[in-house]
Amino acid sequence: MNWLNWLSDFFSDPARRSGPDSIVHRVSEHLMLSGEALFYAALLAVPLGLLIGYTGRGVTLVTALAGAARALPTLGLVTFAVLLAGVGDTAVLIPLVALAAPPLLVAAVEGVRGTDPDVRDAARGIGLTHPQVLLQVCLPSAAPTLLAGFRTATVQVIATATVAAYVGLGGLGRYVIDGLATRQYAVTVGGALLVVLLAVGAQLFFALLARFALPPGIRAQRRAR
Repeated sequence: MNWLNWLSDFFSDPARRSGPDSIVHRVSEHLMLSGEALFYAALLAVPLGLLIGYTGRGVTLVTALAGAARALPTLGLVTFAVLLAGVGDTAVLIPLVALAAPPLLVAAVEGVRGTDPDVRDAARGIGLTHPQVLLQVCLPSAAPTLLAGFRTATVQVIATATVAAYVGLGGLGRYVIDGLATRQYAVTVGGALLVVLLAVGAQLFFALLARFALPPGIRAQRRAR
């Protein structure tokens, strides 16, 4: 089969083992760009989502805006960002942050809203302030939903970060774009496979995190739901 031969050619190429076009280097670039986008998205979306979820104000607006943001064309946003900020990291970070923020925002809102009202009232009854209730009661309860939001955002960003190659940046998109431009389809198929494997790896990481990193009480509550 052609695609098996292409994969064999791609992974056996000495250029994939060392140098600026090696798999390790391109994966590192891809992860750094994705991680930076997720960091900025979390910095913007999670605190806002926790606040909105706790107060209950603006929930309908957040849901509507999050749905609209998911429909934005990423490549179109990259082109618009290049016109505004020029070629560089910013031109890619803007659309990636816009892609990652909605699931994080919705997860934070819904996670806090899912906290048992009786538990919140009891926390207030023993003298906790509103910030203490949010951080000590609602946030741990919202952890599983937040992790699910991070998982969705991470997979979306990893899959979409290939657009960085359109503006001359690195990452696994270089294989896909350069391979298509030069008709080296082995490079394109190999790069696409690496993106898929990276996204699947992110899924598995968050699945393990949800299973082992959450406190036992939260895991038991999650199973009960």
